[in-house]
Amino acid sequence: MSTPSDSLSQTPGGAFAGHLKEVRAKWGWFVALGIIMMLAGFIALGSAYTLAFGTLFSVYYIGAMMVVGGIAQIFHAFAVKGWGGFFFWLLDGILYLAAGVIAFLHPMMAAAILTLLLGISLIVGGIFRLIASFQMRPATGWGWLLFSAIIAIILGIEITVQWPINSMWILGLFLGVDLLFNGFTVLMLGLGLKK
Repeated sequence: MSTPSDSLSQTPGGAFAGHLKEVRAKWGWFVALGIIMMLAGFIALGSAYTLAFGTLFSVYYIGAMMVVGGIAQIFHAFAVKGWGGFFFWLLDGILYLAAGVIAFLHPMMAAAILTLLLGISLIVGGIFRLIASFQMRPATGWGWLLFSAIIAIILGIEITVQWPINSMWILGLFLGVDLLFNGFTVLMLGLGLKK
């Protein structure tokens, strides 16, 4: 015989409440993870040596993802051979795989290329946001989008002007900042769950 609490747990709201209760019970894990991520971020930002290590780690991580993606794409090409476009799928996979292997064999060259692409993408993305902010101008909050666009453009110009000298540390800097902010977010989530 089912009880009212059983029927409540079978509803979407009841299932969500059950998951939330489980997550709240593990609030300490979130706090610990947040602290560890923040410490890793501070260590990554600590010196030029750790920034260089962070850059190498970033390049190897991206290279590994490209190798995995390339292999998956090659398998996919053979799996859908009858659909047409086999050679395009295969070529795409081979290019991903080759780029990943190059990242492992020549990490400094890969870091330089990724740093230049990062600078260019910040400038282009900032220009698009700048245009969007002026199109939104009567709306509330358009100034924040404008501010974000200006910061992105300035960062992009700064990165491209100092390229390739900054290639040894810029990706490590971004990794450190990302770890710091993500760690802070997870820490705050854990403290919020405690309440």
